[in-house]
Amino acid sequence: MNNTPFNSMTKNVTINGNLQATYSDVYTPEALSAISALAHFNIDIKEAMEARIKRRSDRQQQQKRITFPDPESYIPRTNIKVQDARDGKFEGAVIPPDLQRQWIQGTGPAAKPYAPVESSIRNAAYALLSGADGWMFDAEDALGQVQAMSLDNQRSLKLAISKDPVFSKVAEVVAAEMNRWSMSFFGHSIITNWKQQLDFTTKIFRARGLHLDDRHMLDGDGVAMAASIVDMTLYVANNYQELQKADSSIVLYLPKIQTAGEAALWNDMITALEEHLGLPKGAIKVYVLVEQLEATYQLMEIRAALGKHFVGYNTGRWDYINSVADAMAWDRSFINPDIEAITMTYGYMRNYEHRVRCAVNTPDINGNFALWQGGMEPNIPVGSEEGVSASMKKAVAGAEREQREGASGKWVAHWKMVNIVRPVWEKIGQPNQLGREFPRLTYTQQDADGLVLIEPAPTTIRGARNLLSVAIQYGNAFGQGMQAAALKAADFFGNDDVLYLMEDMATGEIRLSILWEWVHKGAKLTREDTHTGTKAGDTFSMVLFEKLLEEEYEKLLKAGNKDVFENSKTTTLPIAREIAVAYIHSKVKLPWFIDLLNINLNNMDIQEAKRRITRYIEVFVKDGRRITENLDFYKM
Repeated sequence: MNNTPFNSMTKNVTINGNLQATYSDVYTPEALSAISALAHFNIDIKEAMEARIKRRSDRQQQQKRITFPDPESYIPRTNIKVQDARDGKFEGAVIPPDLQRQWIQGTGPAAKPYAPVESSIRNAAYALLSGADGWMFDAEDALGQVQAMSLDNQRSLKLAISKDPVFSKVAEVVAAEMNRWSMSFFGHSIITNWKQQLDFTTKIFRARGLHLDDRHMLDGDGVAMAASIVDMTLYVANNYQELQKADSSIVLYLPKIQTAGEAALWNDMITALEEHLGLPKGAIKVYVLVEQLEATYQLMEIRAALGKHFVGYNTGRWDYINSVADAMAWDRSFINPDIEAITMTYGYMRNYEHRVRCAVNTPDINGNFALWQGGMEPNIPVGSEEGVSASMKKAVAGAEREQREGASGKWVAHWKMVNIVRPVWEKIGQPNQLGREFPRLTYTQQDADGLVLIEPAPTTIRGARNLLSVAIQYGNAFGQGMQAAALKAADFFGNDDVLYLMEDMATGEIRLSILWEWVHKGAKLTREDTHTGTKAGDTFSMVLFEKLLEEEYEKLLKAGNKDVFENSKTTTLPIAREIAVAYIHSKVKLPWFIDLLNINLNNMDIQEAKRRITRYIEVFVKDGRRITENLDFYKM
């Protein structure tokens, strides 16, 4: 295809090929005008990402930990002093009615890879019929980016929110399917009136983070447009009128924010979009996913920077673990244990959750509090009776713990989990835990140390196999267009007592990150393993990694189509392996696993993949620059 430029109204942006015509319902004149109005922020985002990498590089070279900001300094892009933010001397948001009760939020994309609209949009139907209080439709970690999936996602959302006849026809069929499952699982239906049920769930949208580029759009200078600008603007511009007509809030989830300055940049973009669309300031509400260690040092400052837009925080697990590992890559004494040991009550995770809890229940200048949405439940109730029973008890216990700790709700990764976990909050009956009393945050050295606290836990060959097997499987799923996939380690294929977990991008990130630590920092194993002949106290070496790689990869090649698509074994699976090997072998820890996956999207040639991976590493090591643009832009 040839590049097709915008018309004069959007002359500062270029869309690849004939996508503007193919997706004219998404790239509407109003949406394109809004993107054009916000396009100048692309420079700011690129500068912010360069500053982010420089901070990372400086800390690693100087072997410095992240620290709390100077209380007398000002939050970048604002006139708010850090100390004032910590004291609540800023104007926050009043929580709108449809966000007052968010006991369960589901998450997942509104589209499927390589699927016609009638099939793709089923994702949105399952979400809005699930009984979740809110559904975060994902454009980031759980949404595949092969072909034009980001635009398919936007199309599905627009059709669902407007209750287009195409969506309504699918929703009626999906409701019957959901009830058949519910009758077999619960003994009763979960949907009595499917049309009314569609109005129950608050629609929420997660745009891609500042660190990612859109695959289909360039700015006026020929630079890849930041995906955050494109995602946010297409969603809001295409849906705000329908949402307002239904008395629904316009709600975004903002991922991967590291500093209050980055939050202020988001705030400026959101405000500019509101102004362009004629919306009052604060009309768009945002949750922030606390996925980055640096953000935990600046929670009140991030709240203040987002001001009247900010409604709450979410405490994720996988991404956060990865960010801590990344920030501490220089410290040879910081080594994570088996991933199963790093729960929300483990060391640095416990202290992170505590800071979020305290931050949301510190009032702003008008006495407004914020919401805390708990973490993700990845289980799916599919497997043996014994396996499902054990996993569901674990899921409910996790929800009960978060409710006791002060969360107003949590996430689930599959619609089947909504009615299993939601009763935890339903029994309590409180819409939320706004204003529940917790101590104000402190900013001591002890607090800082707690945020990187490692506690003794198993480091095992079994754990390494799980890390490696799932990481490669995830890379394979990503290449197939499934950024959210039900996975488990190869040794448990065929064992229905061990359930599949819904995994997204973060699962690959953290698994390779931990393996990189073990190899490059010389992790000590805590148990013997007869197969490898290793004993407690032995070092996890590159030789050992290579041995496990060969064994685990062979299991994937022999796996049935249910677990590893047969056609992937000669296409995307070898590329996933190559990426994992390159990541682990790199002496310099690479900042994002997703970068290596993104530059190989729609590529099935292993030799081309090797060239791209080598080029990425060379450029990053030499110049500290990430290759984030779509390398096939001019070929599509």
